[in-house]
Amino acid sequence: DFLFFWGAVFLVTTTLVAFLKKENQEVVPAKEETKGITDTYRLLFSIIKMPAVLTFCLLILTSKVGFSAADAVTGLKLVEEGVPKEHLALLAVPMVPLQIILPLVISKYTAGPQPLNTFYKAMPYRLLLGLEFAFLVWWAPKVKHEGGFPVYYYAVVVLSYALHQVTLYSMYVAIMAFNAKVSDPLIGGTYMTLLNTVSNLGGNWPSTVALWLVDPLTVKECAGAQGHTCATAAAAEV
Repeated sequence: DFLFFWGAVFLVTTTLVAFLKKENQEVVPAKEETKGITDTYRLLFSIIKMPAVLTFCLLILTSKVGFSAADAVTGLKLVEEGVPKEHLALLAVPMVPLQIILPLVISKYTAGPQPLNTFYKAMPYRLLLGLEFAFLVWWAPKVKHEGGFPVYYYAVVVLSYALHQVTLYSMYVAIMAFNAKVSDPLIGGTYMTLLNTVSNLGGNWPSTVALWLVDPLTVKECAGAQGHTCATAAAAEV
C-alpha cells in the first residue's frame, strides 16, 4: 500500500510537470564541449587518463574498504543474535531528521577551499565506530533475556548509529563538495557524474565483498559431531 500510494504520487506529479511546466523560450545556448554520446565517452576517457583524476579514483575506490564490514554486516549480525527486525527498523526512524539536518550543518565546513579536510577528519572516527559495532554484536547475547533486550541496549545502538551517521555524512558531503569544486564548468555535468559514480562504486563494491566473505570467515562449531568444522554450507547441513 505504501509503495502503491507513493508510486501514484510520483506518476501524477511528473505527469503534471510534463504538461503544465513550460520551458523558457528565450534561452541562451550554453557553451558545450560535447555534442553526442560518442563525444561524451571520448571526453570521459580523456578525463580518466589525467594523472590527478586517476590517482583520485584509485584512492576513492579503496578508501571505504575499512568500513565495509561494519556498514554491511552489523544489522544482519544483530538480527542473527536475536534483535528483532521490527525493532531495528524502528531505530531507523530517529535517524531520518538527523540525516536531513547533517548535510546542512556539514556543508558549512566543506564550503571552503579544502573540502576534503572534513573527509580526512571523519575517517578515523568511522573506523573506530566499526570496532564499536563489533562490540554491539558481541554484547547482544550477553544482555539478552527472555523478554528480549533491555532498553539501555537499544539506547546504545541508537547512539552508535547516530554517531555513525555523523561520520558517514561528513565523508559523503565532503566528497560531493570536492567533486563539485574540481569539475570543469564547461563539462560540469559529465565531469561530476564521473567522479560521483566512482565515489558510489567505491562504497558499494567493498560492501558486496564483505557480505560474500561473511560465511567463509565465520567460525562455527558443530554440537555432537566431532571432527566436523561446519566451515562450508554442506558440512553444516550434514
